[in-house]
Amino acid sequence: MTGPDYPTLEDTVGRTPLVRLQRLAEDAATGTVVLAKLEGTNPAGSVKDRPALNMIQRAEERGTIRPGDTLVEATSGNTGIALAMAAAIKGYRMVLVMPGDLSVERARTMRAYGAELVLTDPALGMEHARDLVAAMAARGEGVVLDQFSNPDNPDAHHRTTGPEIWEATRGRVTHLVSSMGTTGTIVGAGHYLKERSADVRIVGVQPAEGARIAGIRAWPAEYLPAIHDPSVIDAIRTVTQTEAEDTTRALAAREGIFAGVSAGGATAVALHLAREVEGATIVVILPDRGDRYLSTGIFPD
Repeated sequence: MTGPDYPTLEDTVGRTPLVRLQRLAEDAATGTVVLAKLEGTNPAGSVKDRPALNMIQRAEERGTIRPGDTLVEATSGNTGIALAMAAAIKGYRMVLVMPGDLSVERARTMRAYGAELVLTDPALGMEHARDLVAAMAARGEGVVLDQFSNPDNPDAHHRTTGPEIWEATRGRVTHLVSSMGTTGTIVGAGHYLKERSADVRIVGVQPAEGARIAGIRAWPAEYLPAIHDPSVIDAIRTVTQTEAEDTTRALAAREGIFAGVSAGGATAVALHLAREVEGATIVVILPDRGDRYLSTGIFPD
């Protein structure tokens, strides 16, 4: 039985819960609350479901792609899973190029959705994966949506993530804290919130020197994503590997929130901020779930 009242899987992307941290934020300044946006509840398990679906939908509307085409994308994990899901929904062949040190769970999830994986030398990083995808596209081996330069990436968050935060806090949000990778989330949601209130502070999170935190990047200048807009970001704070991993474990053990390490990194920054500012409503983006990191050793064995 079909009908207009029955949603499809793509209709379930977004509208993720916003929940108050209780025990971890006990020492917050007077009147300050920390709210976590649980993006792991999206159908493919991360915040990247939003831009992945939006990039494909907008490309279809422009006639750039059509079902049956091959899509090629460089990814460190979550975007690849989200694109693999979206490609399965829409009927595309999906080829994902990424460093070979991704977690076992991520690789298996991508393949479960039917995606083909091309693994590159981890020592060469995401920069090499992006260069390889560009070369594949030049040879006519597929269409690149390019999450790093595609405006449909931040547009997804301007359309959905930002409005959801504003609505859920009834316009009381004072700070948005988000890890920075492609920067699509912080740019898109940040722009929307700034449009509603110029007083909202947008805080980006990058890794401290030497840290390798999945989902959080500080790009060399020549690889800085084209969608990055520094004008929307009021401050950038760094987080260490230890802080990110300790906070990830604390989120699970003390708050019951099973999230990934980039969520831990962003939460660590949000908690530092909460101790500094009185009367604030701080929203932190938790990009994904913790189950795709079980093999990495972050959680107790």
